[in-house]
Amino acid sequence: MTTLTGSRVWAPLITLWIVWGSTYVGIALQGQSMPPLLSNGTRLMLAGLLLAAGLAIRGQGQQLRISWAQLRSVATVGLGLMGFGIGTLVLAERYVPSSVAALIVSSIPLWIVLLRTGGGDRPGKVTLAGVVVGLVGLGLMLLPGGSVPVRGTVMDVTLWSLAIVASSFVWALVSYRARNYAMPGNALVSAAYELVIGGASLTILGLLLGDRITPSQFTTSSNVAWLYMVVASVVGYGCYSYLLAHAPISLLSTYAYVNPGVAVLLGFLILGEPLSRAVAIGLTVVVGGVVLVVSGERRQA
Repeated sequence: MTTLTGSRVWAPLITLWIVWGSTYVGIALQGQSMPPLLSNGTRLMLAGLLLAAGLAIRGQGQQLRISWAQLRSVATVGLGLMGFGIGTLVLAERYVPSSVAALIVSSIPLWIVLLRTGGGDRPGKVTLAGVVVGLVGLGLMLLPGGSVPVRGTVMDVTLWSLAIVASSFVWALVSYRARNYAMPGNALVSAAYELVIGGASLTILGLLLGDRITPSQFTTSSNVAWLYMVVASVVGYGCYSYLLAHAPISLLSTYAYVNPGVAVLLGFLILGEPLSRAVAIGLTVVVGGVVLVVSGERRQA
């Protein structure tokens, strides 16, 4: 890895913070008039195809030819992350405020530490303290009555929040096991396949469940959000892959606790989501736990 400094790192890093932090609001805006599974499945597929086209334009199209073992690996990751992970998230955001959803998803680094511990790793004391703090905060945030529902009842928010917890754990589990998979050498090639396969699974599931495309019913904000999310998927993966190759991992990992703050701010400014008790607890305790985990990992490294 060639480590770069200055604007060549900070520009893509800040872009990553904003783009990935804004996706929760984007999903919420899409869901105002679009079927959640079908709209997100199609935008993920299109983003994957655009990534593949970009690789071909750059003369790297031959790298899209992967082995069957690699295809099985990217399919597993795509179905786990995009299919189950994002599929659950977009369904949950019909009831759960985007800011709360983002804070729950920020628990992924905590689950990864627990999975590593179960696999025989020995994280440092600061890392383990961060896990304890984060999980306690997550439990407090999930208490009924802590969030104002987007629609439905308080119990709907609680149940769908628990569903996001489950999908976050699956996301962590798949990410943790992926290090042993036969993945393509180019991270963008993996991302392209994962987006297309995961998006296709959501599209097929949406059609089977009765989702239909009715453009006349789509609002302007939903249409703009859908287009933005396509671009965000491409730009986000591009920045992440670039930083993975050129920036210290300790700096790249800051997205884990910056993104939720961006999501909360945008949810308040764009969607008018209240800064409820759940959000306050999440920002101070859950994100604080993630900060400790990232700091502990940096110190141990």
